[in-house]
Amino acid sequence: MHRLIVQYGQPTDPAEFDQHYRDVHVGLAQAIPGLLRFTVGHPRSMDPIAPGPYLIAELDFESADAMGAGMGSEAGRAAGADVATFATGGASMSSFDLDDVSPAG
Repeated sequence: MHRLIVQYGQPTDPAEFDQHYRDVHVGLAQAIPGLLRFTVGHPRSMDPIAPGPYLIAELDFESADAMGAGMGSEAGRAAGADVATFATGGASMSSFDLDDVSPAG
């Protein structure tokens, strides 16, 4: 499994960000070929001095190659292009292979 993490900074208008994300961007992301799982959340920083991101999205794919193919597709490019239309606080992306280190149970 390969995961893409998108962290969005604090937008200038949170209500507008949330509406666009929910009503437009989610649908664009869900159309990316090879997407297996897509989760989002508004994190709370555990460090009172350093604020956390406004929103984090996690997109899971079978492999790095599958993610590359999906993000390079027409749907992936459309979702990527849409970020500039609403992410006034910026966005950063990173990806990695998942390594399950859960305790045996």
